[in-house]
Order: sequence, then C-alpha cells, then structure tokens
Amino acid sequence: MSSYSDHIATVQARFDAALEATGFDSVLVYAGQPRVAFLDDNPAPYKVNPLFKYWLPVTQSPKSAVFYQPGQKPVVFLFQARDFWHAQAEIPTEEWQQHVELIVVDDVDKIAKHLGDKLHTTAFIGEDFAEPVASWPVQSRNPQPLLDHLHYHRAIKTTWEIENLRYANELATKAHNAARDAFFAGASELEIHHAYLAAINFRECEVPYNSIVALNEHGAILHYDIYDHKAPAEARSFLIDAGATYRGYCADITRTYTKQKGFFADLIEAVDAAQQDLLREIKPGVEYYQLHVSQHLKIAQVLSDFGFVKGTAEEIYDKGYTSAFFPHGLGHFIGLQVHDVGGHLRNDRGDSYPRDERHPFLRLLRPIEEGQVFTIEPGLYVVDQLLEDHADSRDINWDRVAELRPYGGVRIEDSIVVGANGNNENLTRDAFAKLG
Repeated sequence: MSSYSDHIATVQARFDAALEATGFDSVLVYAGQPRVAFLDDNPAPYKVNPLFKYWLPVTQSPKSAVFYQPGQKPVVFLFQARDFWHAQAEIPTEEWQQHVELIVVDDVDKIAKHLGDKLHTTAFIGEDFAEPVASWPVQSRNPQPLLDHLHYHRAIKTTWEIENLRYANELATKAHNAARDAFFAGASELEIHHAYLAAINFRECEVPYNSIVALNEHGAILHYDIYDHKAPAEARSFLIDAGATYRGYCADITRTYTKQKGFFADLIEAVDAAQQDLLREIKPGVEYYQLHVSQHLKIAQVLSDFGFVKGTAEEIYDKGYTSAFFPHGLGHFIGLQVHDVGGHLRNDRGDSYPRDERHPFLRLLRPIEEGQVFTIEPGLYVVDQLLEDHADSRDINWDRVAELRPYGGVRIEDSIVVGANGNNENLTRDAFAKLG
C-alpha cells in the first residue's frame, strides 16, 4: 500500500471512531469559500478548511465538500463553476481519486440535492456564512465534541503527512537561504521578502502565514510583518520567520543572522546551542511543558553568561526575568495548520489542560508521543514593554540591554518529528543540510 492509501485509511478510522463517540451517522466537510471585504466585492485570499485537506491534497477548490458515512466510500463533491469570469483550479489526476467517489458539481445546491434526507443526520464541519450552505438542514454544525475527538487524534501524523511536511521544509529552507543572501547583499525588508517568494516561485497568498522579515530592532517585534521598502543605513541583524506549504502541509522556520562579528553573533550562536541542547531532551513520555521550562533555564543561563542578568539560571528563572526576554511559548503542533490544533486537549472527549499562569502563551501542554510533530523555537529579545515590570531591578544590567536593543533579538525554530526513544527527525535542519 502507498503512504497515501495508509493515510486515508487512518483518516477514515479516526472519523469512524469520532462519529460513533458523538452519535452522528455521517459528516459533511465543506472546503469553505472566499469572504469579500466589507462594503466591497473583492474577496480575501481563500484558505481551505484544514479538515477538508486532511482527506485529500486539494487546497484551491472552494465550495467543494467531502461526505463520509462509515462503511462507505467517501464522496468528494468537486465544485467547478460554469464561470467565464474566472479560471478554474486545475485538479490533476492523482492517487486520492482512486479512494473516493468523485462527483463534479457546478452548483453548490446540487450537493444538498444529491444527499437528500441524509443531511438530517449529518454533522456539518466548516464555514457556513453564505447561502445556500447556511440553510442546509444538517443535524449539527461544527459540533465541538466531534471536533475535539478529531483534533486530539490528528496530533499523531501519518507517514504521508510527514512526507509532505518534510518536503514543505525543503521548500522553505531553499527560500530561507535566498532571503539570507539578500540580507547580506544589502536588500530592504520588502526586497528580502520578494527574494524569498521568488526562490520557490510562490505567490504571497501561498505561504502559510505572513512572513516575519525583520531587520535590526524590528527583530524584537514578535509578529513583525510591516516590511520597510528602503534598506536601513546599517543592517546590523536579520530575523526571518517564514514557511512554505506542500499539499496543504506547513513548514515554519526561524533563523537569525548578523553581518558583524562579536557580541550579537556570539549571542545567536548561544541561543542556537541552547535550542540544540534542548532537542536532545525530546522523547515520548516527557511533558512538553517540562521542555518549555527547561528551555527557559537554558535561556536564563545565556542571560547570565552574557551579563544581561545577575544570578544563577535558577534564580533568574524563579524571579521571572526570563519571561521578559523570552515571552512566547516554546512551540506548537504543526501540520495542516501552522499552529495545529489540539495542543491543550487532555483526551478525545474534550477535557483540556488549563492555561498556565506563568506561561500563558504556550500552545502545547500535552505529553510527548511518538508521531507528533511540533516546533521548538526559543528566543531572546529586548521587549521594552515587558522590561517595564523590572524597571527598578538591580539584577538587570541595563547597559547590556541597551547594547542588544539595536539588534532586536534572536529566535531559532525547527520542526521535530518525535520518534521512539528520542530517535527524532529534525525536518528543518535536515532540509538545510540537504541543500549543502
């Protein structure tokens, strides 16, 4: 059997279990459709429902749907409008078509007419803001117990999913290298962004999220995505957080660079070493929260070694200083979505881990299991808003902080496939190594 054949069998089994557990006879997964801007007729870029592309690698066919009833072949309603205004997305012949009943429709109403009375016992998953979908007489719309069951189990990736994630990382690392070269050539943020897209022949709407392309102090803005059109007089540092997609699966990579030798170059190397040191701790059974705390202690050691904060790593962490320099979570699940869901689910019944007061932005609290894929992305930044809480501290070397401020900060991010006994795969570093 092929990896996709195994994948769709796993998806069916997971939907079988979810439907049985939640009392639904069938499910209709709607691909979604574009929304127009307020008081306008221009649509925003279309993003497919992740649970639709869970079934098949079709990401540019809005108004399509998958209908699944346990024990029967999935039915794919592929929408192809009779429309002389717009080009239709080309759907090449691929293996997934061998595993479904494919019905091409040119009117969304034909989906409901084909299903008839089955709609009354069907759970609908997807956006339903537009007619006729909003009026379909389904049993339930986006029932949370069904979503929780599905989201909990899709944290364990199939071989086919990992293959797609691997290739998405190979695309993204190629683009990252092009962006790095543009930085060293003196490009502006916008020019670097264009170099990134050109390297993999992507439109801006095809990357999985707004790329962070930050020069100098912009590296301290965690989700910076403004892009200056002119290069700064002096480009001291470059932080890029950007990804790619392949068959609907996402890569999410961050790297930090500098043109200068000395303090900031050494800091990049230290954060990178702290991240790689943490990677050795990843194995099934470990709590991801435990990894997060361990990374904070390693960042605390960096803060001590570089003279930012006085004290031992434990003292720096216990006093809360690391949260000012490293405020975000260590990472998140990744797959069909950049921030893949289910990171707080305790089980498939929807019970959740409470958000931690000390680390409220951590997106993943589950124990680590073989087959999970998640990011590891420590950082160290000068965020003045957060340092205000420690303005009177004598432990912080404010002169050293001021020295870092013009560089913004450092972040390093890789995606990890959890293997047995710590035999993990680093999708990101392997992809960079493959480029040479």
